[in-house]
Amino acid sequence: MTVTNLPPMDNVVRALYEPQAVELRAASDDDDGGGPGTLFGHFAVFNRWTEIDSLWEGRFLERIAPGAFTDTLRADGASIRVLYDHGSDPSIGNKPLGAPRSLTEDKTGAAYEVDLFDADYVRELVPALEAGQLGASFRFQVRAHEWVDEPEPSDSNPHGLPERTITDALVREFGPVTFPAYADATAGVRSLTDDFHERLMTDPTFVARFTERVGLQVAERVLAEQPPSDGRDSGTPQPSPDGQASPPAANTGHSLAAALAQSAAMRRR
Repeated sequence: MTVTNLPPMDNVVRALYEPQAVELRAASDDDDGGGPGTLFGHFAVFNRWTEIDSLWEGRFLERIAPGAFTDTLRADGASIRVLYDHGSDPSIGNKPLGAPRSLTEDKTGAAYEVDLFDADYVRELVPALEAGQLGASFRFQVRAHEWVDEPEPSDSNPHGLPERTITDALVREFGPVTFPAYADATAGVRSLTDDFHERLMTDPTFVARFTERVGLQVAERVLAEQPPSDGRDSGTPQPSPDGQASPPAANTGHSLAAALAQSAAMRRR
C-alpha cells in the first residue's frame, strides 16, 4: 500500500473547547501564594476521533492513545510552561501564568493543576476563566504514531479518511486560549496548527517571543521548515499541481531578521 505524505510531526497545536478543559478554583484562606487560584482541567483527551482539516497538516482523523503523555510528563514536566494563547497575546507575551502543581494522565486524558501567579496580567484573565470563555491548548511533537492510510469506512470515519493514532507526544507548552474566529458553537478538539504557523510567517513580535522562548537555533530550524518564498503573495494559499491549496509561502530570512530586531528592542525596554 502506498502511504501518502505524512502530516508534520513537530509544532503541532491542538485545542480543547469544552467545560472540562479549563476551570478555575478560587484561592482559599489556607493558600500561601496569594494568587487568584488554581487552574485545572484537561488539555487533551484520549480515544476521541477528531477530523483534522488543515492547510498545513492535510485532512485525516486523529486520536490520542492512553499513555501518549506518560514519558513527557515524567521527564519534561518541570520544563513545560503554562502560557496564554501560546505567547501570542500582545500584553502578556511569554510570561508564564503559573507553576504546575500536577501534570498527570487519568482515564480522561492529560490532566493539570496550575497554581496561578499573583500578578496583574494573570488577574486580567480571571473574568474570562470564571465565565468559561477559554479553551485549553497545547503545542507538541509527535514522537510516535500509528498511521492507517486507507481504512475501511466506519461509523467514526464514514469517508475512509487516513487515521492517525498518537502513541507518544512531547508536550512543549500548554495553557488557556481564546476561541478562534472561525469556531462555531460545537465543543470539541480543534487543530490550531495553521494559526500557529501563520503567526510565524506574519507577526515579527510573535516570532521574537518564540525565539526568546526556544532559542535561536530552534527558531531558525522551525522557520526554515516553512514553505520557501518564491515571489508569490505570502498571504494567499496557492494551488498545487493536484489542485489542492498549498500553505502560503514564507520569507524566512526576513521573518527571522525582523524577529531578532524586535527581540532586541523588547530587551531594551
